[in-house]
Amino acid sequence: MMIHAYGLSNGSLNKIYLDETIGRNPDFPVWIDIVAPNDEEREWIKRTYNLSLPRPEHLRDIEASARFYKENDEVHLRSDFLLGKESRSRSVTVAFVLFANILFSVHEEDLPVFYQMRMVNHGVSDLTDCKDVLIDLYSMDVEISADALEEVYGELGEVSSKVLNSRLSNKHAASVLVSIAHAEHLNGRIRRNLMDTRRAISFLMRSKLFTLTQLKDVRQIIRDIDSLDGHTSFLFDKINFLMDATISFINVNQNKVVRLFSVASVALLPPVLIASIYGMNFKHVPEFSWELGYPFALLLMLLSSAVPFWVFYKKNWLK
Repeated sequence: MMIHAYGLSNGSLNKIYLDETIGRNPDFPVWIDIVAPNDEEREWIKRTYNLSLPRPEHLRDIEASARFYKENDEVHLRSDFLLGKESRSRSVTVAFVLFANILFSVHEEDLPVFYQMRMVNHGVSDLTDCKDVLIDLYSMDVEISADALEEVYGELGEVSSKVLNSRLSNKHAASVLVSIAHAEHLNGRIRRNLMDTRRAISFLMRSKLFTLTQLKDVRQIIRDIDSLDGHTSFLFDKINFLMDATISFINVNQNKVVRLFSVASVALLPPVLIASIYGMNFKHVPEFSWELGYPFALLLMLLSSAVPFWVFYKKNWLK
């Protein structure tokens, strides 16, 4: 079974094994983490704890009334947690149910926050009940978001060195744009998760479920979220600046190409004009019978094209 159960021992989490024959382990659990439950596991939870676990299709609702609500003695929450810090990261919705002094968490994929919560020794955390577990999960989620933002900032620093310290070719500019798009995607994902965490904590605070000590902890989480929210805004501004700078480099490179074509077309106009004049089929063209007319026309065409190129070179229009 993909059901992880934990009790409390001296303020830290202690893994326990649920006994299917007697229903509950004598060591009463405070947190039951359920990963991708099947129908059999759902039925076991319902039979043992008289609780119906949320279905995956119920996790996709975005309305506040569907994500945060109280029903009888149950408190239901839907929160998004970050899966991965790289550009392909995504959010996974987790369903929390506070019921009978137990925190039930249901998610279709295992997440770094829950894995760390299960693995890390919580001997110094002074956990007292299931609400402390929930607070720690949200706190670790904010810490992982902060680490992910640091990675975004580091990636943007590398992009800045490419954009500002060298002349970008169109090929390099294309790779830079891809990196900027990845950073923007991850930054936006982190900001959305932070906003969702703030909504969940605000709901819990309004529900008056926390003790005074727990309220201090969740207020600190809110302050951390506010500081990270300002950091995401800073990163969005940096992303927009680098995007504009990169596109400007691309425009400059394109303008250089267009300018070279323009210079070439202007410089070749005089030879074309001379060739057109001497290509006229009139009978009385003065140089028609001249023996040196052909080399004279070629020399005149060469000089008429060389002079504009020399002028453009002096004006630095060819660079």
